[in-house]
Amino acid sequence: MGWTKTWLRRIAVVGLSATIAFVGAAVGGGQRAEAAQAASKTDKIISLGKQYMGVKYKFGATPGSTKSFDCSSFTQYVFGKIGIKLPRVSSSQATKGVKVARKNLIKGDLVFFRVARTGNKIGHVAIYIGNNKILHTYRSTGVTISSLGESYWNTRYVTARRVL
Repeated sequence: MGWTKTWLRRIAVVGLSATIAFVGAAVGGGQRAEAAQAASKTDKIISLGKQYMGVKYKFGATPGSTKSFDCSSFTQYVFGKIGIKLPRVSSSQATKGVKVARKNLIKGDLVFFRVARTGNKIGHVAIYIGNNKILHTYRSTGVTISSLGESYWNTRYVTARRVL
């Protein structure tokens, strides 16, 4: 009888260990799948945004229109195309998602700036596309890619948010 109880305990321990390992792998696999899905969405956002390179800038552009964009209508449009709803103005977009330190930026993060007409308040939003570059629309350039290292953007940087 003692021999049987010992083996039953061993079988129970092995079974429990296998169950824990299986559940652990499933959870880790789920996180990897979520990361892959976020990367896919990020690629779609950047690819779609780049399709509008050169489209003119117009302050107060009509939401949903692709004839012209202002900064927040641009981010609202491209994120909306993958099912992420953003508010209409940059200062409201800056309240969504999770705050990200500048040193931890990844592709797809929203990056926010103050500009002359807004004083110290957020007045501009861009999409971080990696390698210290942002995709956005601004004044005479329309939809364009700029460097965060440029003096203008570097000195006006306020915060970043991750909405993916």
